[in-house]
Amino acid sequence: MDEPLIDVRNVHKIYNEGFENEVRALDGVDMSIGKGEYVAIVGASGSGKSTLMNILGCLDQPTYGEYILNGELVSDLPDRKLARIRNRNIGFIFQGFNLLPSLSALENVELPLIYQGIRGELRHEMAEEALVRVGLEARKKHKPGEMSGGQQQRVAIARAIATKPPIIMADEPTGNLDSRTGSHVVDILKSLNAEGSTILLITHDTDIAEMAKRQIRLMDGRVVDADGWYEERAVGT
Repeated sequence: MDEPLIDVRNVHKIYNEGFENEVRALDGVDMSIGKGEYVAIVGASGSGKSTLMNILGCLDQPTYGEYILNGELVSDLPDRKLARIRNRNIGFIFQGFNLLPSLSALENVELPLIYQGIRGELRHEMAEEALVRVGLEARKKHKPGEMSGGQQQRVAIARAIATKPPIIMADEPTGNLDSRTGSHVVDILKSLNAEGSTILLITHDTDIAEMAKRQIRLMDGRVVDADGWYEERAVGT
């Protein structure tokens, strides 16, 4: 079996360690995700889903343990190097859209391209291509306040895919949407996966989670079901 794209080994995230109010948000997580997978990370509120996503997305570091991303140990890297790896490898989609209200749809999509140092006409073309991909090229000059929630989420998806990152991480991407609009968002994620993107979907919605090809279930900061991939790899080692 190929080496995993994402490999998490005995990862802990502990707040207030050693004090009476110590919180073990992650408590010895082991998991692996292969290139091109579509995985839903599921669990109740407080199970550790968002904490895990922050670590997988290089937004935070574990207290203990190792995180290997695409063959590189990233769990101990300084913030500046983490940011560079994050910008190169990961596109984020959030429940709250996280669009800047003063910018147009096109300008919001251009932001990660600016961070990558892509300039001028090429940046503009890449942002427009991403908006076409989600069916919003006609709304490129509109600001977030002039669009529906579903349209804003599609802008957020366009922003996430504009740099063509190998990994898309979506944190409750349908949480603020009606069921019809949410289904459209899920369809976009499925098509991106079909084209080769690795999709990590964080959700508490079992219906949405079942649309993924595999589920990793968390409870009290621990993996209680990885739906086969990690166990299969462990048997083979």
